Amino acid sequence: MPAKPYKASDYLKTSEDVATYLNVVIEDMDDPRLLMVAFRNIAEAQGGVSEIARRIAMDRVALSRALSGRRNPRLDTLAKIAEACGVRLQFSVIAEQNAA
Repeated sequence: MPAKPYKASDYLKTSEDVATYLNVVIEDMDDPRLLMVAFRNIAEAQGGVSEIARRIAMDRVALSRALSGRRNPRLDTLAKIAEACGVRLQFSVIAEQNAA
């Protein structure tokens, strides 16, 4: 039996799944554009780019370009996309730098 191709979107069923996935992507991220590729996978799991564009009142083509992974994301766009996907941007303290 041939192996089925792996699609991240097949495993992003809940908001908790989405948050965990994004946290893993951010931890291993060398390029911020990879985060947008991750959001594209999430969009696919949640009805597609058109659905996310509708939720944030953004042009579908513009959102598709933002999620292409070929551009650096704008913070306001990133925050809107995150909210539409059921998560929010958040920051935490880096333990090594806080020990002063």
